[in-house]
Amino acid sequence: MESVYLKTLVEVVRTGSLSRAAEILCVTQPAVSRRIKFLEDQYGCSLLDRSGPKLRATESGRMVCQKAKALLAIEAELEAGLHRIEGKSRLSFSATPAFGTAHLPAVLQQFMASCGDSADLKFTFSMPNEILQGLGEGILDVAVLEGTALLEPSSLSAFSLPDAETVFLSAPGLGVPSPHASMDTLLSLPIYTRREGCCSRILLEQGLKSLGLGLDDFKKVIILDDLHLLMHSVLGGEGLGYLPRDLVVNQIASGLLRPHEVLGFDHSRKRALVLNHRHGISQAALQLAATILQHFGLPTRELDALPRQVGTAQPPARVACEAYCEG
Repeated sequence: MESVYLKTLVEVVRTGSLSRAAEILCVTQPAVSRRIKFLEDQYGCSLLDRSGPKLRATESGRMVCQKAKALLAIEAELEAGLHRIEGKSRLSFSATPAFGTAHLPAVLQQFMASCGDSADLKFTFSMPNEILQGLGEGILDVAVLEGTALLEPSSLSAFSLPDAETVFLSAPGLGVPSPHASMDTLLSLPIYTRREGCCSRILLEQGLKSLGLGLDDFKKVIILDDLHLLMHSVLGGEGLGYLPRDLVVNQIASGLLRPHEVLGFDHSRKRALVLNHRHGISQAALQLAATILQHFGLPTRELDALPRQVGTAQPPARVACEAYCEG
């Protein structure tokens, strides 16, 4: 049996959703459904409880998931070993969609120029809780976490990145004062936000709670899971958004969007670069981490203390990284 079927079951159970699993696996939802049906036919039992709002594993499904995770871990170790023999590293990176849209193009351009031929790469956009789980399970090698507390097992090392600012946004046609606006003014308008678990949604709800408010206090709440569609709606003057400033810096500079800050509302957005060194860190992972730190003008020397994979040499870009930071 191909491991992709087991991987699909694990993702469906982890996310509780066929559509979310399909998004993560980069396939269609019908493809996910067919894979689950294949497994259920193969084992002759139901693996998913479909009676509630979220899909859950049946007792049989939990057993299959447990064994599937063990098999997938063995497969990952095998692939990593083969890549090391062939001189290539497996590199899996994840960040939130907002961070990826704002910063990943520049980071990838620099990384690919220095290390692109020496690694098999996998880049994904995920929600903070999914990134944490991926790090804890050893699925991710490098990640950027935003707006969430970091769980710190001994196999993870975290490096603080500069805080981002998350602001309310509107099109000029709505006439909302900028850069400062009252909460009452904002609450009188519809607001576009993403689903639960999204970093901006978490920070928005936390900020509102600190003022004794909730999402329901806005005139209307529209949930859009597509970040680009959400931005298009806000640009069209259909309501407010709440997004990182660095994601819309060009739209603000050109006057297409106005930022709004509220007195007493926490607009800060914590960020951290996280490396998983459960099996040591590959040269490619070190280079990607160094590239992200350089992107924010941060030193890279602390990376030298992290444990390397067996046979991994000191990254050749180290001298260049230090010169960049010192210059």
